[in-house]
Amino acid sequence: MAAPLIVVNCKTYGSASGDALDRLLASIEGVDTDGVRLVFVVSAFDLHASRSMHPQFEFWSQHLDPVGQGSHTGWLEPETAMQRGARGTLVNHAEHKVDIAHVEDLLSMLAGRIDVCACAADEAEARRLAALAPTMIAVEPPELIGGDISVTTADPGIVRGTVDLVKSIDNGIMVLCGAGVKNGDDVAAALRLGAEGVLLASGVTKATDPAEVLTDLIDGARRG
Repeated sequence: MAAPLIVVNCKTYGSASGDALDRLLASIEGVDTDGVRLVFVVSAFDLHASRSMHPQFEFWSQHLDPVGQGSHTGWLEPETAMQRGARGTLVNHAEHKVDIAHVEDLLSMLAGRIDVCACAADEAEARRLAALAPTMIAVEPPELIGGDISVTTADPGIVRGTVDLVKSIDNGIMVLCGAGVKNGDDVAAALRLGAEGVLLASGVTKATDPAEVLTDLIDGARRG
């Protein structure tokens, strides 16, 4: 069985970008992550520097576009992202929605070389994404993103329902739970509902003591 996955999305928070991201990562280097897979999803600006300075961590890109190397000014081109250390990417996050063709073309271009976590707002969107066979689907009701109430408390049915739905389409797709996840109890609850990991942001990136929060999240993953 795969290790529980904790994915920390740094977004463009001032507390998790540029020099502040370097300090955040340095502050958690001593956290025991045994038995858990920990990922940081960083800005394209931070990808290479973070990977070089903190090689013990796994880094993903926050978004990629289905374009090749060439005349694509301003797009996030996958080959360079992979060369610079991206081992995965988010796509269709609630803050950067794309159409279904974008996801399909990106998956075709990447051909399984890195993980792709496609985000879904609800079960209907999860169904459409599951048909494309991404590595993972993260269910994140947009109204709960960045809030203080975890989806595992506010709407546990959408977590369990998405897990059952996705697994019925493709049992190989991992399902993550996002929106409002803040502590170890939220992580343990997500795993008990059938999710294989969590996607969160401010719970870690805006914490006064990120190492303490991350330790609690990891303990929750181990309990789950």
